[in-house]
Amino acid sequence: MKAALLRAFGERLAIEDVPMPQPGNGEVLVKLRACGIDGTDLKLLDGFGYVPALPFIMGHEIAGEVATVGAAVSEFVPGDRVAVYNFVTCGSCVYCRSFRDQLCLKMVGIVGVLDVPGGYAECVCLPAQQLIRLPDDVSFAAGATCCDAGMTALHAVDRADVRIGDRVLVIGIGGVGSIVTQLLAASGVEVIAADIDGAKEEWALEQGASAFSSATAEELVTQVRALSDGIGADRVIDVVGLESTMTAGFASLRRGGRMVVVGYTPELFPLSGKELAQNEKEVIGTRAGRRDDLRRCLKLYARGALTSIVRQTFALDQVNEALAHLRSGVTGRIVLTFD
Repeated sequence: MKAALLRAFGERLAIEDVPMPQPGNGEVLVKLRACGIDGTDLKLLDGFGYVPALPFIMGHEIAGEVATVGAAVSEFVPGDRVAVYNFVTCGSCVYCRSFRDQLCLKMVGIVGVLDVPGGYAECVCLPAQQLIRLPDDVSFAAGATCCDAGMTALHAVDRADVRIGDRVLVIGIGGVGSIVTQLLAASGVEVIAADIDGAKEEWALEQGASAFSSATAEELVTQVRALSDGIGADRVIDVVGLESTMTAGFASLRRGGRMVVVGYTPELFPLSGKELAQNEKEVIGTRAGRRDDLRRCLKLYARGALTSIVRQTFALDQVNEALAHLRSGVTGRIVLTFD
């Protein structure tokens, strides 16, 4: 089968023919129909964050059709439409038992990110437990984006603990930020969207934002205060994770507000203990999504409560061009599609 291999960090992926994997006991072979690409893929290319052993097949937002099943697999049959939960977990530790899959203590790997080959290939072989049924009325492309952007957005909104009437600052209107904005707007929350790319204003408003800012970090704080009668945002969801965005987000919070950090970079965030304590602010992290978040996200798409953020598609042999396009800055999501 054809696959795009990461052979050296910082280099282009190599399009090669590799052996077709064969499903073993409890495994399923999935024929790829769509695979999203995002910022995590750029981090992998750069050797930052997760560092898989090379050569490696990236791609962690996977949707496709069951091709063949291995022994002891009864819940899926060839032709089933599926999406892939990318954290391969032990199922028995305290976090797995409490439905916080992505915090598993004995994680086997992350599909397309660490130790488990992903979806930059024509087929992928995975444990059947990784598959979630894809509703018939959800496209493969939209379903693929649920496998990271969608479930991550849903989990971040849960972690933010928003209430009807809240005012939320969303920093970074990429794939995750777009779905965060849709979820918040649908929940009766006022969204202030912020992105350094001013060309994303129309897109942000289409996703449900009531205001947009492309101001510098320092100016953003002033603008948020002006839009909130000087009080500040009830919640901040930072999908970027730069020192400047976290500093601005923290300063934009009202007293008693909460900032949820989704994005991460090598940069550090200098936190004022006095500001944190005296104003009872909260800063918490959020990691991807739980298995159930993926199921919930797919159901929201099936009900029409979410709209697709896919704006561009590329073929597998165009993956390097797609990644370069992503690095230059895009609106919405790019997805690899397969015939």
